[in-house]
Amino acid sequence: MLKRLAGSGSGARKGRRSIRLAMDLNPFRLCSGLKFLGYFMVGLVLGLIAVSYYAVVILTLGPDLLHGGFTSLFSILLVAIFHVLLVLLAWSYLMAVFRDPGAVPPNWKLLPQQDAAETSSSVELNATAIPQFCNRCQNGKPPRCHHCSVCERCVLKMDHHCIWVVNCVGARNYKFFLLFLIPSLIAVLNLAFVLSLLCFVVMHISLLLSNTTSVEVHEKKKGMPWKYDLGWRKNIEQVFGTRKVLWLFPVFSKEDLERVPALQGLDYPTRPDIINCERESEQNISGKGCELKVSENHMAVNDL
Repeated sequence: MLKRLAGSGSGARKGRRSIRLAMDLNPFRLCSGLKFLGYFMVGLVLGLIAVSYYAVVILTLGPDLLHGGFTSLFSILLVAIFHVLLVLLAWSYLMAVFRDPGAVPPNWKLLPQQDAAETSSSVELNATAIPQFCNRCQNGKPPRCHHCSVCERCVLKMDHHCIWVVNCVGARNYKFFLLFLIPSLIAVLNLAFVLSLLCFVVMHISLLLSNTTSVEVHEKKKGMPWKYDLGWRKNIEQVFGTRKVLWLFPVFSKEDLERVPALQGLDYPTRPDIINCERESEQNISGKGCELKVSENHMAVNDL
């Protein structure tokens, strides 16, 4: 018995040494160099905004303002529209750069067992039903949270690390990132850049409408509806807030920040029909009836 215990203890020590060795050899540590590249990118973006302003307002539309007549009035309209788009672009960009995407609170843990019934649909478990834990941060991982090797921390609802904004795109700044992309698409004059940026914008709009992140695309089970997909209207509200009048501006209302759990980044509403379906699948219950329940309930959710 003592030998068995000693053997298990040595095995645990070997496991811990293996984890430390893997972290020491972690190639993603090299990604930290992207931080310095990002500072250059911020200067590049601000420089491109300044060049665009000079090219459009000073060189192109400026001379037409002095001609008078219909040409002058039309140029005034274009200058006004350009200034609105430019302000929204710069404002959204700076918000995406400086707004924290959301970090896990220190010593974050799951709720006690007695409260588990209320959050059972939001608690992130792995395949063995063990709560997620980050070995690098030595902290718990809320649902939809992932570790960023560039920021060297876990980010709430992480989508990706963007070198253009020197920041992770996550729960609390994804709206600002999207609002930066759309005016950028209009401002880009080169056809090749327009096509590449258009593909990127379309991809993120599809992710927005399905309430999915770039990371979660690879985690979704094939043939199984996404548990966070609440219907396209509610999916947009999970990112942009419930105040539709503020959807086009890089701000949130105080009420949304307090009442929309997805904007806080620690808890997310899910479809109960999908949760029940996943549980039935884990218990090896026939999936045919489960799929029918999902499709019927999804129609009800989308009609809300």
